[in-house]
Amino acid sequence: MSKSTLVAVPPPPFDPTKPSTPISFPIKTLQDLKSRSYFDSYHFSFNRSSVPLRRNTGALPDRSRILVCHDMKGGYVDDKWVQGCGNNAGYAIWHWYLMDVFVYFAHSLVTLPPPCWTNTAHRHGVKVLGTFITEWEEGKAICREMLATKESAQMYAERLAELAAALGFDGWLINIENAIDIVQIPNLMVFVSHLTKVMHSSVPGGLVIWYDSVTIHGHLAWQNQLNDNNKPFFDICDGLFANYSWQENFPKASAEVAGDRKYDVYMGIDVFGRGTYGGGQWTTNVALDVLKRDNVSAAIFAPGWVYESEQPPDFYTAQNKWWSLVEKSWEIGQTYPQVLPFYADFDLGLGSHISLGGQTLSDAPWYNISCQNLQPLLEFHEGSNSDIMQVTVDGREASYNGGGNVCFRGKLKRNEQYTARLFKPQLQLSATPISISFSVKSDTRSELSILLQFLSPSNETKSLLMAPNDSISRVGNMFLPCHLTSTQTKSDWTVHETNLVLDGYTLTEISAFCSTPDDLTEKANTLEYFALLGHISIKRQQKTKLFPLASSWVIEAHDVKIVRGGSGSKTLSCKLQWRLKYPKEDFAFTRYNVYAEDLKSSDYRPSKVMEEPRSEKVFLGTAHVNAYYVSELVVGSDVKGVQFVVQPCGEDGTWQELDASPNLLVEIERPSSKLCCCGLL
Repeated sequence: MSKSTLVAVPPPPFDPTKPSTPISFPIKTLQDLKSRSYFDSYHFSFNRSSVPLRRNTGALPDRSRILVCHDMKGGYVDDKWVQGCGNNAGYAIWHWYLMDVFVYFAHSLVTLPPPCWTNTAHRHGVKVLGTFITEWEEGKAICREMLATKESAQMYAERLAELAAALGFDGWLINIENAIDIVQIPNLMVFVSHLTKVMHSSVPGGLVIWYDSVTIHGHLAWQNQLNDNNKPFFDICDGLFANYSWQENFPKASAEVAGDRKYDVYMGIDVFGRGTYGGGQWTTNVALDVLKRDNVSAAIFAPGWVYESEQPPDFYTAQNKWWSLVEKSWEIGQTYPQVLPFYADFDLGLGSHISLGGQTLSDAPWYNISCQNLQPLLEFHEGSNSDIMQVTVDGREASYNGGGNVCFRGKLKRNEQYTARLFKPQLQLSATPISISFSVKSDTRSELSILLQFLSPSNETKSLLMAPNDSISRVGNMFLPCHLTSTQTKSDWTVHETNLVLDGYTLTEISAFCSTPDDLTEKANTLEYFALLGHISIKRQQKTKLFPLASSWVIEAHDVKIVRGGSGSKTLSCKLQWRLKYPKEDFAFTRYNVYAEDLKSSDYRPSKVMEEPRSEKVFLGTAHVNAYYVSELVVGSDVKGVQFVVQPCGEDGTWQELDASPNLLVEIERPSSKLCCCGLL
């Protein structure tokens, strides 16, 4: 008798129309693009960006710019999980203040940026582009179909513009990397010009960039500069991404061809160093220096090289070191805050825990770039010399909100201070009082203050030190006076707050100020210093805007699926969806925390609740649209129903109390395809 052989059954093919954990994915065929099938996908509503571009005008600055083209392992890696995943070692970018445009690149026909990148980039004032690419013989056949007529060229352009507008990103990189029949060049021109026109009308500040590949004669011939062979495309869109193999005189020659539009020429730099000027990698700044000198823009391709090649000593340090080369060559491009409210909790979009008001919600590792908050402009200092103050954004130490903080660790001499740059704002203040607060967790030998620098109405530089007590009198005459109110939280975080009126002043810098207390009893001249900065908030001092009542919401459960397991346990999957009954512009939330109640923490291992504070509500995750998919939530045999709570969070760092947040009870014993609740049960 022959032994039976177990054959692994392959998983069923992905069906985007069926309920499942939401993911981001590309469009791979012209037919799918033409039929608009993406909008029928179960995942469409989850993939919309909810954060508007921070710059209201939408116009790119009139200066040399930096475009970053993200290309990693074919795209859609950890970032494809719209609601996040558990890999806190996933790839992230946090030097947004050095760039103007971010392109999400992959080799599928239509690469749609995962909303996590759009949310975070927009929060920092950076535009986001998807990629439309055709390549080699398959690409040539696609172009023949797409460009068969003027009408088909326009139709496909409109499909792309519709996707950008619906998903909330800002435009397209067009990469035609195959030869084009010369008779179809006019229709290719129609495609590019029509796409640019429709993008400009449908998305404020919409952007279309042409990649230097196919020429106006239909040849696949990279020019590595702007010249007569590709300028006709440049003339009908918003810019040219020149290929990487340029020579030193090409940027200047391209600027001369571009004339008044020289900043719309983005000269490519391959960070992997494949035939690129200057060699890329740790000498990327060599190419940047030339581009800056010649007054054109830069297109940095695949900065994930640092991550993919596992540069020592670790990704965080290597990433900061590499981007410091960009900053030294190019200087800071983005300034924030420029408007109020301003709130930063230094969340990197990944970490080892999640907190709210200093209380730990979850101790599970996580990755969700949508959660990345405004990042500080920390200066990089190489080396781990213990005598140098190490200033890092840290996802391991305790957090006040989210999963990050700014950690100050090192040695500090008695009666000396250390100042670290955090932000470079351009914030004009008025006669309306403002409230400034920040949270600190430190040992008794370490004091952490916030130093604010202003320009007065007469253009004089003034500084104000938000010091936690009066013991810093020795430096008091250097700064404007400031009185703080300090509140100690149950979690050992101290929140400091002050109210100011600085009519006509402009806030130009926010720094951290490290010092030791005057009344320190230790005799040593050099002391170990350790402090955490949890958040900074600046907002207008006015009556607190109340969150909508729970009864103001409609919350529903769709596609409820309950599967019985062993020992009487079950798994629950469903789509939660909510909306305000009467939408108001005053209440536009871009973040919601989602919890489940009547579920034992030991049964739900991905996000277990800590013992302090004691709570029956288990944190499930964060939503950035008005929907959240609950996937295979394990419930015990004794649980008859699960009550979900959706907690709105404000852009100023505030949140609604759980007891006042909208909720919905889903019964386990008698499920239906759709459940609805208007407010509290």
